[in-house]
Amino acid sequence: MEESFRFKEPTETLLSEERVFRPLPEIVVEANISPKDYKKALEKGQRDLEGFWEEAAEKLEWFKKWDRVLDESHAPFYRWFVGAKCNIVYNALDRHIKSFRKNKVAIIWQGEPLGEKKKLTYYELYRRVNQFASVLKSLGLKKGDRVAIYMPNLLQTAIAMLGCAKIGVIHTVIHSGFSAIALKKRVNDAKARVIVTSDGAYWNGKIINLKKAVDEAIIECPSVEHVIVVKRTGEPIDMSDGRYLWWDDLMEGASEECETEILDAEHPLYILYTSGTTGEPKGVLHVHGGYMVGVYRTLKWVFDLKETDIYWCAADIGWVTGHSCLLYGPLLCGATTLMYEGHPLCPKADRLWQIVDKFGVNILYTAPTTIRMLMRFGAELPRRHHLKTLRLLGTVGEPINPEAWLWYYENVGRERCPIMDTWWQTETGMFMITPFPISLLKPGSVAKPFPAIHVEIVDREGNPIPQGKGGFLVIKRPWPAMFRTLWGDPDGYKKYWEIIPGNVYTTGDVARKDEDGYFWIQGRADDIMKIAGHCIGTADVENAFFSHPAVAEAACISIPDSIKGEVAKVFVVLKKGYKPTDELDRELRQYVQKELGPIAIIKSIEFVKNIPKTSSGKIMRRVLKSKELGLDPGDLTTLAD
Repeated sequence: MEESFRFKEPTETLLSEERVFRPLPEIVVEANISPKDYKKALEKGQRDLEGFWEEAAEKLEWFKKWDRVLDESHAPFYRWFVGAKCNIVYNALDRHIKSFRKNKVAIIWQGEPLGEKKKLTYYELYRRVNQFASVLKSLGLKKGDRVAIYMPNLLQTAIAMLGCAKIGVIHTVIHSGFSAIALKKRVNDAKARVIVTSDGAYWNGKIINLKKAVDEAIIECPSVEHVIVVKRTGEPIDMSDGRYLWWDDLMEGASEECETEILDAEHPLYILYTSGTTGEPKGVLHVHGGYMVGVYRTLKWVFDLKETDIYWCAADIGWVTGHSCLLYGPLLCGATTLMYEGHPLCPKADRLWQIVDKFGVNILYTAPTTIRMLMRFGAELPRRHHLKTLRLLGTVGEPINPEAWLWYYENVGRERCPIMDTWWQTETGMFMITPFPISLLKPGSVAKPFPAIHVEIVDREGNPIPQGKGGFLVIKRPWPAMFRTLWGDPDGYKKYWEIIPGNVYTTGDVARKDEDGYFWIQGRADDIMKIAGHCIGTADVENAFFSHPAVAEAACISIPDSIKGEVAKVFVVLKKGYKPTDELDRELRQYVQKELGPIAIIKSIEFVKNIPKTSSGKIMRRVLKSKELGLDPGDLTTLAD
């Protein structure tokens, strides 16, 4: 991690974006947070951090209130709502079934096969969660035990997560695209007693055999006592091992009544393993109390959730976006959340737009990578669909380049839907820098910090960076949904707070702030290139390529150069209708040189069909760099393909 921070001087700003978009007056008038209330929230968040989050916590229900809002005595091991008793499932389900939301649809599920869809009301979901919690109890699981969930976006995945949390069992959801090796590593690290999986999964028109990966993994997983199998595809599988149990058989006789466990606010909720673009998986630990407060407040305000909304976070539930924004956050807000099992290109490249129209989706939250992928098929596909119900759009993951932002805004949002471009991480648990529906929007900017989030851009010694220059993005004060540690690795957790002086959380990202206080993410610190003495972010180079009409995707890496120190190599995926030629290569070089200036030296361009990404859509530049330099790429378990 230290190697990522070898650049002490500010990074150069090579691209600027001056276009500004105002939300429609009706959006501002009807927003949950008015401009006046937003200003008050910003002021209170800066002046009284604890008071701001205490007021947010009062909107939820607690078995016992807190003695202290925040305990900083063992920093960086912060504790929130000290002495409080709660359970996130009580706030996500139990309190709603005592209200008018009892028979409101909680989850709409759409399978990848076209005809498959299901709906569960809050009361129906509550009963099924109780059944699964009863199943876990019957298998001998108790508070603090771990369950690994290895499934795609199924209703049973949501039920399993909530069933675990209801009785204080810690869940770890492992993305269903991971290999047996990746599964084994995570199960063993968590010492999971139970694995919940399915016989298979539908993905991009194919059936993926998940059970086979579990069979291989558990040979070397001594902690696993039971494997619960959901029948999804109906493919023949071997259930002869005594540890294997069918989900339906267990649920059939299970009680629909199960008491919600009263837990300390700091009781662990889930472990989520992240390695992403780096090395070995790290188990990020989140807890019940602070996490539910942070996720509830940020989702409700930023996505302006209304009682009648159909909200769709088009993420996999195996990532933090799926945890916070597909499941826990919407249910805490009493919303109707849509869950899609499959691939955005299956059976055709208009699948997302077809689903929006089919269910009347009002809010769509997806990744820049998905938007850029769909851009390759042209604007005519979203234009074939009405998309009239959409009110808000959102993005999450990698920084979104202005061209993709504008394509999304014009062709999907029809120039009426503000785009909530959110910056946050697995470790933060909740939105940290984000616009609001009432905000002025700048394409490519994540706008300003959420109220009570104290963010700064600094150099390696912790000194503030001048406006317009890029530096290390740090968080200076704790926040309620923050991770509490790395599972089994408290020293690894402390490193996040020790890299830059001042007891600040180092995010690992490089960013700049403009004259209006808007933040622009320039990429990961380990993706900064030093070309002829100038520190340049890969995001700036990639954005310059994105702005060319022929380019669908681009990934930039640095390679050693005897004269310049480092130079850039760029991997380019072309849009439909364009072919790789020497002439296009020259045109792209000249175009980018004009956009960025002479300091951005492009050593070479390689035209490729695909770019390696994690299953959550983040570009794995280290894989490209390792291949280019003939090095070991390290852990590849998060590689999507």
